[in-house]
Amino acid sequence: MTPAATAAMTRSMSAKSSDVAESYFPTAVMAYAVVSEPELVENPDVPSYQPYVHGRCEPPALIPLQMHGVVTMEIDCCLDHANVCFSGAWRVHCIKGNSKCDVRIAVPMGEQGSLLGVEVDVPGRSYHSQLIEAEDANYKEKVSKGGNGRFMRGSVYTFKIPQVEGGATVSIKVIWSQKLLYHEGQFSLNVPFSFPAFVNPVGKKISKREKILLNVSSGVGKEILCKSTSHALKELRREVGKMGFLYDAEVLTWSSADFSFSYNVYSKDLFGGVLLQSPLLRDIDDRQMFCFYLFPGNNQSMKAFRKEVIFIIDISRSMKGGPFESAKNGLLSSLQKLNPEDSFNIIAFNVETYLFSSVMEQATEEAIIEATRWLNDKLTADGGTNILVPLKQAIKLLAETTNSIPVIFLITDGAVEDERDICNFVKGYLTSGGSISLRISTFGIGTYCNHHFLRMLAQIGRGHFDTAYDADSVDFRMQKLFTTASSIILADITVDALEHLDSLELLPFCIPDLSRGSPLIVSGRYSGNFPDPVKISGTLADMRKFTIDLKAQKTKDLPFDRVVGRRQIDLLTANAWLSGSKELEQKVAKMSIQTGFPSEYTLMVLHQTLKDEKAPETILIQDVFNKINPLKKMDLPKTIMLGNLCVGFGNLTATAENIPPGTEETKSSEAAEMLVKAASNCCGRVADRCCCMCFIQTCSYMNNQCAIILSQLCAALACVECINCCIELCE
Repeated sequence: MTPAATAAMTRSMSAKSSDVAESYFPTAVMAYAVVSEPELVENPDVPSYQPYVHGRCEPPALIPLQMHGVVTMEIDCCLDHANVCFSGAWRVHCIKGNSKCDVRIAVPMGEQGSLLGVEVDVPGRSYHSQLIEAEDANYKEKVSKGGNGRFMRGSVYTFKIPQVEGGATVSIKVIWSQKLLYHEGQFSLNVPFSFPAFVNPVGKKISKREKILLNVSSGVGKEILCKSTSHALKELRREVGKMGFLYDAEVLTWSSADFSFSYNVYSKDLFGGVLLQSPLLRDIDDRQMFCFYLFPGNNQSMKAFRKEVIFIIDISRSMKGGPFESAKNGLLSSLQKLNPEDSFNIIAFNVETYLFSSVMEQATEEAIIEATRWLNDKLTADGGTNILVPLKQAIKLLAETTNSIPVIFLITDGAVEDERDICNFVKGYLTSGGSISLRISTFGIGTYCNHHFLRMLAQIGRGHFDTAYDADSVDFRMQKLFTTASSIILADITVDALEHLDSLELLPFCIPDLSRGSPLIVSGRYSGNFPDPVKISGTLADMRKFTIDLKAQKTKDLPFDRVVGRRQIDLLTANAWLSGSKELEQKVAKMSIQTGFPSEYTLMVLHQTLKDEKAPETILIQDVFNKINPLKKMDLPKTIMLGNLCVGFGNLTATAENIPPGTEETKSSEAAEMLVKAASNCCGRVADRCCCMCFIQTCSYMNNQCAIILSQLCAALACVECINCCIELCE
């Protein structure tokens, strides 16, 4: 076809290009052939005898593999938590039958997803994941770092399985956890299950079957009312507070829609309960476990508090462009949600502060228009980051608040050196008394900000924390967080009689408010006689006192560790970061290994198990490999290091250099890996002297002078010695 005339790059073309790129982003569990050598691409069943393909793919191309057989998902929902187990099989349909390539696996997870476990089965061997303590340096030295595990946009985890033969079947089982969304009494589950058309097998009729088993437990003993579902579910069982469903179908093409399910736990009035459970077998803590929950219900007569809100928005240079525009849009959308009786202000900061108004402004239409104009015309993203000064300024502005909830909403993409000082300052201010009961909610953009600092600051301020990993999701997530943080219907919540227990650990240690946008779940450990009923007290929007008695019930079948494990690890990690307690860090690491939830103090590894041993190589090949020590790295590792699955504690260097969020350094292949690959091309012709010349041509790290010298050496040295020489000089 005659190519179309090339048009100048326009905004619409850029958007179209972005849409095309977005269409390749994984929206379900996927497997890809990692192709560095184009000549390997071939039908493993019927070779096409294509001419030799020259060149090399840098970075390697990713070819989506085709799915075969049965795809199954088992989903267990309880309270606001879902546990997902996905299984499927992919065929390496695009690599020569006698060749091998790495296979990269991508695992998209839903809301606040956490990868819990991986099992991969390929011909001759299998892999299973395990969490280990990050401090186990001796263990780390024994494993390979070739897994190359990493997150994309914070919700898609990818890792690599080495050297899978063309035509082989890769069976994958992945387990992850995610949160259910809550809105006006309705829980919603959304699991990535949308497969692109190019993973459907072509050329012959292959059976394709999808199976989804869904178990729903409200955890509160109330009737479940199903609202909607994306796939045709058949009801298997129904009890009070529990339901089971099954979807099982032969399909022509794999699912092109995410699996979604929503249900109501109906109650007009605010309600709650207390769940008690004995510790698990070999638990790291022998104290009893408890969890109490409050649901806002659907009673519209329970009014939300009047608010005085100050938005503190980061305008450092790293926010320039997409992050600042998205944060600004989210802020303006949040202003539109304020009621006329509410008041607001905006403080923009870099190394200096910029105040929208010297006093709190009523949330009138005129004031919001003026704030919009101020944000668009007066502010540009530039400079560094200083959080403490604008925070003190906001606290001073809210010092005279009466008959309303003062709320600070902090938005930043960076880390600062005085984060612990900021937390201690706010903690001291709130404990020193005063008539105001300040609320602080925090929002992080990207991975360079310290999520644990922001979570701790929100915990101290009885607020909420959330994050966005890319500019496209900032607006939506900011609005969602603001809706939750600003729709408070019950404040200053206390739990009576817990002080009489022999010991108590409460997470979070400051009980947040109950809002319309989210149920309140508090958990912990105790020893002693737990009170029954438990009296919960708080303050309503009209400043009346509110009390409710919650009945305590012992449970055995509730997956306590899965329901509260992630939130407990996050809260304890923030506490460990603030206190610097090594003992608390070790506790988090042990809890992580026990529950399966990743933490900052654990690493994930893949253990390899061989199914059958291959026949021994010839004596000549064995002798050569014994002589060339570096080439022993070609052996498949028995354990692969995937690394840490968390975000870390911020990046001061990236913040100081104003590196935009979402920017990732491109990690080039290590020189040692390049040498091993180059040498592997030679070993098939190890008796041939020209293997050294092949080595020289393949190694991209050599300059011309190095290549000339090695060429001269090759004439005088034996092959094995020459390769050793090449390795030593190339290093």
